[in-house]
Amino acid sequence: MQKKTIFSGMQATGNLHIGNWLGAARNWAKLSADYNCLYCVVDLHALTVRQDPAQLRNNARSVLAWYIALGINPDENILYFQSHVAEHAELAWILNCYTYMGELNRMTQFKDKSAKNEENINAGLFTYPVLMAADILLFQTHLVPVGDDQRQHVELARDVAQRFNHVYGDIFVIPEGYIPPVGARIMALQDPTRKMSKSDENISNSIFLSDTSDAIIKKFKRAVTDSDGQVRYAPEEKAGVSNLLSIYSCVTGRTPQDCEKDFAGQGYGALKTTVGEALVEAITPYRNEHARLMADTAYLDGIIASGAAQAKVLATSTMARVKKAVGLPK
Repeated sequence: MQKKTIFSGMQATGNLHIGNWLGAARNWAKLSADYNCLYCVVDLHALTVRQDPAQLRNNARSVLAWYIALGINPDENILYFQSHVAEHAELAWILNCYTYMGELNRMTQFKDKSAKNEENINAGLFTYPVLMAADILLFQTHLVPVGDDQRQHVELARDVAQRFNHVYGDIFVIPEGYIPPVGARIMALQDPTRKMSKSDENISNSIFLSDTSDAIIKKFKRAVTDSDGQVRYAPEEKAGVSNLLSIYSCVTGRTPQDCEKDFAGQGYGALKTTVGEALVEAITPYRNEHARLMADTAYLDGIIASGAAQAKVLATSTMARVKKAVGLPK
């Protein structure tokens, strides 16, 4: 039986936080045995915000190195840069012509990002979800591992694919979102009602994989909890404490409810210290491996070239069918 295809990607911001790891990359590393997996560094998406060119190039390499350091084997998965496969942008233009303005107006991320970037509300920011749909549909993707906040974008990809197929026949596979039950939504430490974000202006909200051990412990010690002093997993009632237990759960491989038992009769200080120390122990080997990979320029260059070539073969096949369907000349 032929394996189904999985596609996902992260922006070329260089530095990943623990939500990117626990909610995405760690799950990606487990999927290659059962699926054909493509993991992209979405550097074209990064252009919706003004970038320093040299920094963007370095950030893209850093993210790809993090993929490998976190256990995503480049011999078993296709790892590549979005900008190295021109079919992403080519398909995005065609799909723009099959996406309605009303659909894009409903995208909550456009509203959120526009509010944070009032001086640069560009057309790319508005049509960002169409490029994301193209990323997914280009590879006949069956499953898209995404955070809960990306459900809306996967739904748009499904709607556009179904609309296109209705007109032209079975051109695209209709993708589905894959959201892991635990760790999919790691929250900000200072505001546990919001998801942890790489772009958060308050650096104390996020634990980055490249943070020093001391910085990680300090951030956890400042994490917001509540005033009742009971270590209990209750996300609606105790967002901060539950977020810490969720992180501890992901690191230890136990349920949040079971993790509660470790802190019976103890306060929040013990919780914060224990979670911080457990996280430091877990990520230190990944941090060391990332540094080693970034220093091995020839190895990374080989992975980048090989991944782009493999992705290009698949993308070209889909684009040939799309172009024929819409009537573009050979």
